[in-house]
Amino acid sequence: MGPYLGIVNPVLWEIGHVAWFHEYWTLRHAAGRTPLIERCDGLWDSSAVAHATRWHLDLPDRAGTYGYMADVLARQEDLLSGGVGDEARYFYDLSIRHEDMHVEALTYMRQTLSYSPPSDLGTAGRPHAGALPGDVAVPGGRWRLGSTSDDGFIFDNEKWAHEAVLKPFRIARAPVTNAEFAAFVDAGGYRTREFWSDAGWTWREQHGAEQPVYWQGKRDGVWTVRRYRAVEELAPHAPVVFVNWFEADAWCRWAGRRLPSEAEWEAAAIGLPTADGARLADRRRRWPWGDAPPTSARANLDFAFDGTIDVAALGEGDSAFGCRQMIGNVWEWTASDFLPFAGFTADPYKDYSQPWFGSRKVLRGGGWATSARIARPAYRNFFTPDRSDVFAGFRTCAI
Repeated sequence: MGPYLGIVNPVLWEIGHVAWFHEYWTLRHAAGRTPLIERCDGLWDSSAVAHATRWHLDLPDRAGTYGYMADVLARQEDLLSGGVGDEARYFYDLSIRHEDMHVEALTYMRQTLSYSPPSDLGTAGRPHAGALPGDVAVPGGRWRLGSTSDDGFIFDNEKWAHEAVLKPFRIARAPVTNAEFAAFVDAGGYRTREFWSDAGWTWREQHGAEQPVYWQGKRDGVWTVRRYRAVEELAPHAPVVFVNWFEADAWCRWAGRRLPSEAEWEAAAIGLPTADGARLADRRRRWPWGDAPPTSARANLDFAFDGTIDVAALGEGDSAFGCRQMIGNVWEWTASDFLPFAGFTADPYKDYSQPWFGSRKVLRGGGWATSARIARPAYRNFFTPDRSDVFAGFRTCAI
């Protein structure tokens, strides 16, 4: 089950919840089947089962939970063998992506709880490519923020693409690195009030934060970090990770920088310049590098390297403006509040976005444990600004 914490679920509960979500939307909602376990909604419906009660439910044991998951999958396969219509397909797509999210959550839960790392992933050796300093210029112009019906499966908070007007801006080629963030820590940044917002300073004082959550102090002058159960030297040129929005904002104030808006982030990631370079073009790329799908040469996704890699690696994934690793490696905090786009209406899974508007910040781009199905450039991830347990870092803009 794991210990009680406000930022994690019981491990056994979370696995059962993934199976329940598949069953609820594909077998019951789309196909009209009856529940496989009569009391399942009272066990795994996250909208109805209070978080604090999940450690005390009469759950099936490990074998029973995996048996339930296997039963759901077998019934899905039987239905799919006869073909599936577009309406039902939507719920399979939704359930698969929901599972992707929980795979990532279970991975950073291992870090939170100091469990052993994931194994048997067949990962390649991590490239050591160094830092990638400097900014690139992105012209201003009209930008269509959000998604359209031509983009395949999308979530309700991405609907619909609408015009945003951007001024020209300069954005970093790469996310902030461990070495760059360590300079802020070493300069006393966590103890200097002027670098923190009111809410950020309150968070810092309440938690006694003096450095990122898993940093363990210095060994022979070099910062160390806990990675799962082991303590190792901090990789200087990898992006800083497990920092919350307050910490990212404070670093920016110290460095004289700022976080990009989500519209700026999206334009830098998949936008194109006009022929004369004077403004943003009307068309855009599907991915930063073009229309071809992600590979391990372009993006650190899907456990390709089982951890973060140097920010200068994977040059084949550069955007048209020269930004690297806009997809993969770490999620990137933006300055934007998580709010609905104009005309928002909730999709059938009504609790996916709507309850969280106004209380969270938007992240973009995906991390190393994110599925490529999730880490599309237009996908809006969202967490409260105090969350430092997710695979999040940040990229900055010049002021």
